[in-house]
Amino acid sequence: MKKESKKIPTHVAIIMDGNGRWAKKRLLPRAMGHSAGAKNVEPICEAAWDLGVKYLTVYAFSTENWTRSDDEVNTLMKLLKQYLEGCKEKCLKNNMRVRIIGDISRLPQDLQDTIVSLEEYSKQFDGLQFQVALNYGGRDDIVRAVKKISDKVNAGELNCEDINEELISKSLDTADIPDPDLLIRTSGELRISNFMLWQMAYTEMYFTDVYWPDFDKNELEKALIYYADRDRRFGGRKNESQ
Repeated sequence: MKKESKKIPTHVAIIMDGNGRWAKKRLLPRAMGHSAGAKNVEPICEAAWDLGVKYLTVYAFSTENWTRSDDEVNTLMKLLKQYLEGCKEKCLKNNMRVRIIGDISRLPQDLQDTIVSLEEYSKQFDGLQFQVALNYGGRDDIVRAVKKISDKVNAGELNCEDINEELISKSLDTADIPDPDLLIRTSGELRISNFMLWQMAYTEMYFTDVYWPDFDKNELEKALIYYADRDRRFGGRKNESQ
């Protein structure tokens, strides 16, 4: 698949699922699965850019993940911090910009500080635009957007008649990011798990049984081939841009 292909999705979103089952299959602790999954992120970022994808968004920690055991949550927080701390070098190496979507206020303060520093550092890069969803939920994203709009209405800055789809989209965490063209979910689960609900109104969906740590460039290319074979239509109207 060549980078110049007109059928390459601009924005790919990935639900990185199956780390725990990958570890269980190998008789390893769940933490080893999460570590293997974290190590797989950079190769997929590089593969996505090589294949022509401009935006890549991964679901790293959902608003529902707080219900997991304290040990697992703490392990995930440590892995996320380690990954993001090492991300500046990855950004420089790959000309990659990193942004975090989700409500980071609930995250540990040292992780919040790392996020702010990384986003500021990487905004200079214009290669792959990489979004990491942390403490993110599609419903929570919409609720926070509604609150932002409500505050402006209460302040007299907006009238109710001004509220439309465009305004809501601009109030979401992904305000300046195009909606995903393709969602990939690994590990065989067939649901979107509260991920970018508003943004995925017309997103093509690709599900694979491959666990996330085993998901490589070849598997990504299979997903892009699936997308390329789709006849993209929006409300019955064919997408002329494809």
